[in-house]
Amino acid sequence: MNLSTKLEKLAFILVLLMTLLQVFYGMFAYFDPSTFANVRGTELFSAMDDDWITIYGSRTLFITLVLGYLLYSRNYLVLMWCALFGTIMPITDGFLAYEAQAPAKVVIKHLATILYLVVTFFVLKKLVSKNALETK
Repeated sequence: MNLSTKLEKLAFILVLLMTLLQVFYGMFAYFDPSTFANVRGTELFSAMDDDWITIYGSRTLFITLVLGYLLYSRNYLVLMWCALFGTIMPITDGFLAYEAQAPAKVVIKHLATILYLVVTFFVLKKLVSKNALETK
């Protein structure tokens, strides 16, 4: 791994942390759906709904594999858009947690995730722009 600049190192670390968190969430949702739902702020009404959280976990793991591959191949342009478009998930999660009257710290965690993704987007945007200028 030869990360040539501080900006690229920062971008790589931000995406890596995002990817590792998704691995954790995917595995957590897959292996303990009810607890995962509670932690995310949307308690299940019935244990029979666990399968929906397991489905969430499998899709989260898929997203993780895609992000991991994009990071491995250093496709920063696509990762930039993934960070921006990915904000739809914590926006939705935060809204659902708020509607479910989850503790404020759960909603704040979703807001912090939105901020993290937006910051990651701008770091990646700066890196992509810098790389485009260097290749001209």
